Amino acid sequence: MKTGYVALALCLNIGVDPPDVIKISPCARMECWIDPFSTTSSKALDAIGKNLQVQYERWQPRAKYKVCLDPTVDDVKKLCLHCRKNAKNERVLFHYNGHGVPRPTLNGEIWLFNKHFTQYIPLSVYDLESCLGNPSIYVFDCSAAGMIVNAFCERPEWGTTTSSTPSMRDCILLAACGALETLPQNSELPADVFTSCLTTPIQIALRWFCPRSLLSLDPDLIDKIPGRQNDRKTPLGELNWIFTAITDTIAWNVLPRELFQRLFRQDLLVASLFRNFLLAERILRAFNCCPQSFPRLPPTHQHSMWHAWDMAAEICLSQLPSLLRNPGAEFQPSPFFTEQLTAFEVWLEHGSEGKKPPEQLPIVLQVLLSQSHRFRALVLLGRFLDMGAWAVYLALSVGIFPYVLKLLHTTAADLRQILVFIWTKILALDKSCQVDLVKDGGHLYFINFLESPDIHPEQRAMAAFVLAVIVDGHPRGQQACIYPEGHPVGLIYTCLSHIQEAHNVLEGQPDPLLLQWLCLCLGKLWDGASNGVAMALDDDAPAILGKVLSEPQPEVRAAAAYALGTLIKVGSELSRNDGGRDDGLDEATQVAEQGIARVLLEVLCDGSPLVRTELAIALARLASSHNRMFRQAAAAYLKPPSHSTILPASGAGYRSPRAYPSSTLDVEHSIRSNGGTPYRSGLRVVSSNGSAGSAGTSPLSESQMLGDSVSCGGSTDLGDRSWRRSEDGNVYIQCVTAVYALARDPSPRVACLGRQVLRMMGVESAQIVVSARSGASKVSRHQRNSSVPALPPTPSIPGVLLRSTSWVASTSGNLASTWRISTPPPSPPNQQAFMVGPPSSLRRAASLDISSTLNTPWDAPRPSVRVLGDNAVQVTSLNPSTGHGNIGLADAAGMLSPGQSAVYLEAIPLPESTFFKWSCGHFSRPLLEPVHDDEEEISARRERRDREAQDGITKCQHSSVSKVSDQIASWDTGSEMGTKTVLLHPFKPLVCTADDKETIRIWDYEEAAVVNTFDNHNTPDKGVSKLCLLNESDDSLLLVASSDGSVRVWRDYTQKDNHRLATAWQTVQGHKPGSRSIDAVVDWQQTTGYLYASGQISWISVWDLDREQLISTISSHSDSSVSALAACQTHDAHVVTGCGDGSVRLYDIRSRDMLVCAMQPHAHKAVGIGFQPGMGFSKVVSASQAGDLKFLDMRKSSSPYLEVNAHKGHLTCLTVHRHAPVIATGSGKQLIKTFSTSGEQLSMVKYHSSFIGQRIGSVSALGFHPYKVLLAAGALDSIVSIYAGDSIQGC
Repeated sequence: MKTGYVALALCLNIGVDPPDVIKISPCARMECWIDPFSTTSSKALDAIGKNLQVQYERWQPRAKYKVCLDPTVDDVKKLCLHCRKNAKNERVLFHYNGHGVPRPTLNGEIWLFNKHFTQYIPLSVYDLESCLGNPSIYVFDCSAAGMIVNAFCERPEWGTTTSSTPSMRDCILLAACGALETLPQNSELPADVFTSCLTTPIQIALRWFCPRSLLSLDPDLIDKIPGRQNDRKTPLGELNWIFTAITDTIAWNVLPRELFQRLFRQDLLVASLFRNFLLAERILRAFNCCPQSFPRLPPTHQHSMWHAWDMAAEICLSQLPSLLRNPGAEFQPSPFFTEQLTAFEVWLEHGSEGKKPPEQLPIVLQVLLSQSHRFRALVLLGRFLDMGAWAVYLALSVGIFPYVLKLLHTTAADLRQILVFIWTKILALDKSCQVDLVKDGGHLYFINFLESPDIHPEQRAMAAFVLAVIVDGHPRGQQACIYPEGHPVGLIYTCLSHIQEAHNVLEGQPDPLLLQWLCLCLGKLWDGASNGVAMALDDDAPAILGKVLSEPQPEVRAAAAYALGTLIKVGSELSRNDGGRDDGLDEATQVAEQGIARVLLEVLCDGSPLVRTELAIALARLASSHNRMFRQAAAAYLKPPSHSTILPASGAGYRSPRAYPSSTLDVEHSIRSNGGTPYRSGLRVVSSNGSAGSAGTSPLSESQMLGDSVSCGGSTDLGDRSWRRSEDGNVYIQCVTAVYALARDPSPRVACLGRQVLRMMGVESAQIVVSARSGASKVSRHQRNSSVPALPPTPSIPGVLLRSTSWVASTSGNLASTWRISTPPPSPPNQQAFMVGPPSSLRRAASLDISSTLNTPWDAPRPSVRVLGDNAVQVTSLNPSTGHGNIGLADAAGMLSPGQSAVYLEAIPLPESTFFKWSCGHFSRPLLEPVHDDEEEISARRERRDREAQDGITKCQHSSVSKVSDQIASWDTGSEMGTKTVLLHPFKPLVCTADDKETIRIWDYEEAAVVNTFDNHNTPDKGVSKLCLLNESDDSLLLVASSDGSVRVWRDYTQKDNHRLATAWQTVQGHKPGSRSIDAVVDWQQTTGYLYASGQISWISVWDLDREQLISTISSHSDSSVSALAACQTHDAHVVTGCGDGSVRLYDIRSRDMLVCAMQPHAHKAVGIGFQPGMGFSKVVSASQAGDLKFLDMRKSSSPYLEVNAHKGHLTCLTVHRHAPVIATGSGKQLIKTFSTSGEQLSMVKYHSSFIGQRIGSVSALGFHPYKVLLAAGALDSIVSIYAGDSIQGC
């Protein structure tokens, strides 16, 4: 808003004093710095009016002015009506000088004249306001002016309302004095001292200051101060500059933020008047007058910043005589701004959010106008903004925006980096600035910066971030950046070129932050912009971004997936009919988007939920725009076989993939079988070679085409077999396969999105149709386990995950029968309908927090969609042919069956990505000096635990354990399934247990109290494999490995009902179809951050949790699956495995062949294996089901160097102490034996039926404390016991 019209009404009646005024002698006579008695009254009145207009024009030169001299009531009314008519919605200023008329009445009436100046005529302020309207500002310069303010505020419609009432907010009043006060008549001051303060503040301020200064200066010299007010290099200009900074500072420090914005930052003239009003208050208060205003301001006349003004004025006035004597003399600038910047710098060293804001902030903004101080001011401002969002808010409230916007037009090279940094901080908090940036051409500054050579990658990333925010949801900004003025190439080409250059770096890795924001900038740039998409396709953007999908950082891969997803046109970009078909897609667009889909499918098996979330959203966009093709592919994918013959459980043609990462899903075999119907258990994993492949290869390789015989088994609605045989059909089949994989993802967020896409494909509605037809359906509310909150993926540590066919060939048997509604298999297996869960992500260190991104606030606006699974309605249908109740994501077998009417659910809204908003959070945090409030505490705790661990290691290595049989604690977990695995916390008296229902229990064995209990997940497939602690020296995370190969990591697991799922992913994949269980085995290696995993597959997966990627796969070189696995905790690169055939193998992941040696020490399945403590990586101890212990030296691979018959069969578990020379074995015959590393039996704990004896069940789990000789034992009878060695005091 601005003031467009100014009405000046002067009631002076020169030569005639009003009847209620008694003037002193001498008294104040000057009006607008003119003596009215220096000439005739008419000429003086004319000159005063013109001078007043000139004084106002200094503050608002573009306004229209109307002067009314000694007016009548009709003159004033006509004046007000004319101004309002022409001003329209702009503000009108009404200035009233009543020095020649009586003071206002108690009723709020001002006095005017009749035509012949024989009478004073009153005009009610109500009538005045009705003529002038709103918005308006009134200036009343007369005695008792406060009467008018009171009358305004006492109006019936105002009296009981607050300042938020629109009529009050649009009206501003400035009055010279209180209701009972008379204007000062001191001859040192002008008669219109209030008007002089408002319109000529420097002149009146210096005249008032001179008599009070120690300087003996003639006041008349003030009018001779050289320079112009708008030239800051001159004395007069500098004084005006300092005065503006000081009054702004006083107002900002005293007024509420909202009021400051309204009065000092919205209207140039209003801001000037209120700044000058503060001076009027200071001067008039000295003469016992209190200027009034509405809105009312707190007293400011004694603010400490006025002393700074006095000093600046004195420094300037002290130079005035010499400057006037010698016009060539050099003016010495005031040190005011330098000193204030120093004070601000001191505040930055000691200030914080909880302390008083820096009062110098408005001055810092004023300093930006000076080239000599600008760089220092910008650096200090950048430091302040970096302190947090609160600092950015304060800077915006003080009015930083127009200053830094204007600076974008500067060409100074030294300001570029700090300006980009400041704009990064502003836009990280306030996106609304994008409109003004584009309107002012500010986006060109950042495009030029992005194109500039020799820019640090982090600075370039900030420029990309700024541009991404500028185009985010802003079509005008998108077009301005796609075709930037004065640039031969657009921003799309620039970003793609930088991405290619980053990959061509010869030394070092490309900067991940830069890659991430280049991709995000591209995604926002062409999202919804058809010309941008066309330009991206012309520049081969999918291929360029496809290379980024293999980067080690999950944030970078997610950004690339996001950018690729936004290339897919949806919504208003398409011309679609009501049927949701793909008729609106032209052939070129369809082919291009199919290519994008192929690129995106490469990250289906990515280990990060960030990436898979973006993949799911991209597939949702694809399913929306290619809906008909997706529905056909879904039906083809799920069509049941037309014959009753099925494949053997092992899967025909199954080959054990020695190079798992390069495996693909062999859809061809399943489609060829039985009329071409894609039978799910027929899917198999194949490998193109026998060596370890790339960890980034997707199982859905585009090279794997559909088979030749792909008819739909009797359904003609899906099209002929030529469509399914075509490459296009294969793309859609692959996409549907990916959607089903995502729908079973262990990450709740990813699974929810996957199921939402299934609904878009009509799969859920098909299940409802089938359920209704069966006549035995039931719908039940399936509540998500409250202990498994859906937490967002956090990029703090990276990883890639490769999907197997485990979600197709479930542990519960052949899933094909789940979807079959006729012709059941000859012997239908007992099965659960849910499939084994696929991947998610994992992060290592205590720095990981996957906490609050997808829940709040980013997920708040996301449309809630009813999906199967988490927090959703779950549909249970009875298979009419088998009689078994099958719970599944959908039963698409009946989707297009004859005689059924497809009842499709309501349109599903497209999910929206929150990754961009989440990524913006990086720049809202401190970047210059990262703040870690608990850094000292964390560091101290780590050092304390490291010392404790080292002391424990030393004691254990030098201890001589004679037995481990003293039971110090016993706990009945109450589990019906017994205990499957146990884990002792290294630094707390806690034991963690898990049963086959995957219920996790934490128990304090010193206090004999349950600390926490929760379920690992709520899917039907249960079974736990191992518990591990990640980052045990820090705030450790609990890793729970399930038997199906999925891994979930929990933080805050020791806090009652406050545990949080940090991440989850699938470590073991590609197992044989039809296997009832993967029997996954895992082990964690803290020193390297590697997780080793294997099971019913022929390789070992090596996960780097720092990178969140599958970095290697080790071929097991065995026809038997891995049944036991241990990673060496003292040598980084070694892992040993025991297999189902009794063989033992040692691997070194640094070597090319990886297999170091192999031997066959056992005749039966190996159930436990470990590295012997203190003997390097070559000494291994293993145990088999038959009960024999073999001590192996892998350097001598001929035979064991020591054999011990520990048990006569039924050996169930083996554990080796990490540092003490002790080994423990457990038996199903209720025995626990401990041995030394020399094979000597140390102790035995067995079942005693007596009252005082120890009672144990069939031993199912054992675990040593890593730094003490403590042994935790779990059994099938729900009892968990803890035993201490006899050297516990010494260890």
